[in-house]
Amino acid sequence: MAYILLIRHGQNDWVNKRRLAGWTPGVHLNEEGRSQAEQLSERLSSLPLKAIYSSPLERCIETAAFLAHPHGLEVVELDDIGEVHYGDWQGKKIKKLAKKKRKWYAVQHFPSRFRFPGGESLTEVQKRAVTAIERLNLLHEKELVAVVSHADVIKLILAHYLGMHIDLFQRIVVSPASVSSLMLSESGPVRVLRINDDGPIRLPSKDKEEQDSEKKKNGNQDEPANQD
Repeated sequence: MAYILLIRHGQNDWVNKRRLAGWTPGVHLNEEGRSQAEQLSERLSSLPLKAIYSSPLERCIETAAFLAHPHGLEVVELDDIGEVHYGDWQGKKIKKLAKKKRKWYAVQHFPSRFRFPGGESLTEVQKRAVTAIERLNLLHEKELVAVVSHADVIKLILAHYLGMHIDLFQRIVVSPASVSSLMLSESGPVRVLRINDDGPIRLPSKDKEEQDSEKKKNGNQDEPANQD
């Protein structure tokens, strides 16, 4: 079982200008984004983070660096949690793309059938991102790790673990520097603990099922009830 924090990078000028940055190099956090990342770092500073993974794009690496500093951790880059490859749409303004009415309608309402021209399908993105999360679960049993990624990627991960059809994933909101979290288990369902959160982060207490499981592993039995 692992606890995984899914963190969207902080604000940048491309978000403000409503442009699809995609894998465009050189997209850095702006002043607001750096402030968001610093505040997020303070929120997470008391948590026992064991590892921090990041999309290889600058805006994520910079956000992750703020988080890593209080814990003395190195940021590990993972391509599989990188941004969607938007193909021909990369760099374009959302307002202009929305004028492509049929394609825009498709990506908003039927993303399972949509492939970005010259880029990835959202189904492919979800598959690679969820596979990465499953690998991290195996690597970090009973540990807390942070994953710094992008809005659409995090939304697709959440949709998978919520059991939502990919066509509904646009209903999820993931804001800059927000935290969503998962508790993964070998024996039970994955639990989505929070979505798009900007408040204090606390680890959940162990539930009864997990406590009973640990008792059995350790050979401990409950005390018998008092008899009259």
